[in-house]
Amino acid sequence: MATYYGPVHTTGNAVPPLEDDLAGVLDDLTGIHPGIDLLRNGIRLLALDRHSTDKTQTLLATLAGSSDGTDILTALAHLVARLSTADTNPALRHLPLDRQKATQQHGEQALFDLTDPWLHQHASEASGSISSH
Repeated sequence: MATYYGPVHTTGNAVPPLEDDLAGVLDDLTGIHPGIDLLRNGIRLLALDRHSTDKTQTLLATLAGSSDGTDILTALAHLVARLSTADTNPALRHLPLDRQKATQQHGEQALFDLTDPWLHQHASEASGSISSH
C-alpha cells in the first residue's frame, strides 16, 4: 500500500516537514556513530531542502537509480559487505572462523540484494519520468 505524503502543494509552496516514518527512522539512528549522524543530517537536508526538477531528477538517480552502480544505495551495499568481512573489518577477527564466514556470507548477500538492478529500477524510473513529459 502506498504511503500518503500529504498535499503536493503547501501554503506558499513551502517544503513540508518530514513525514513521521522518515523522521522516526532518523531519530532512531541518533548517536550510533558520527558517520551515521552525518548520513542522518545529509538525509534530513536532502528531504527538507528546496530542489529544482533537474536537481530532483539528479538526486533520485544519485540516491538509488543509477544504471551503472554509481549511487548511494550501491555505496551503502558495499559498506555493508566491507563491515561484515573480517579481512576489511579487524573487529571481526576475534570471532570463530565459522561465525566470520557466516557474517561475511550475509554481508555478501546484502551486497547482492542491494545492488540488484530491479531494486534500482524504481528510482531510475522516477528520475526518468520527470523529464519524459
